[in-house]
Amino acid sequence: MTTAFEPIIKGVLALVSEWEPKLLAINKSILSERTNKQNRSIKQIVGHMVDSATNNTHRMIHLQYQESPFEFPNYATNGNNDRWIAIQDYKNEDWNSLVQLWKYSNIHVAHVIKNVNMNKLNNEWITGEENNCSLNDMIVDYLRHLELHLNQIEKLLRV
Repeated sequence: MTTAFEPIIKGVLALVSEWEPKLLAINKSILSERTNKQNRSIKQIVGHMVDSATNNTHRMIHLQYQESPFEFPNYATNGNNDRWIAIQDYKNEDWNSLVQLWKYSNIHVAHVIKNVNMNKLNNEWITGEENNCSLNDMIVDYLRHLELHLNQIEKLLRV
């Protein structure tokens, strides 16, 4: 167990605690109607965060036992993250179930980060042509990415 990433772990868990009741309190009539500049509804943004949590979990695990650099599909390139959103039909997902999936996926990401092998932090994932991302950088960026999407939802709630 490591505490090197304690601020990230605490940040993720704090956001989950803060946002679960906020998300559940959103008026159902706006969940699928209001969209951001990527044309994603609140439900689709939450679904994307679930995809991000699950994909990052897999990457973090693979980077601790595969040879570095490691090639793993990047679901976010070439519009694939929008394909994931569409294929899973997040717009029509049961809201309570989706929020719980988001909550527990992120709690699990925090758990994975807490238990990361510190000797593997320099292992790299090949993100694309001539681009790599270390396990360390992936962990450090996770909280920022989560905050980015929660801020998008916050903006949609103010419309």
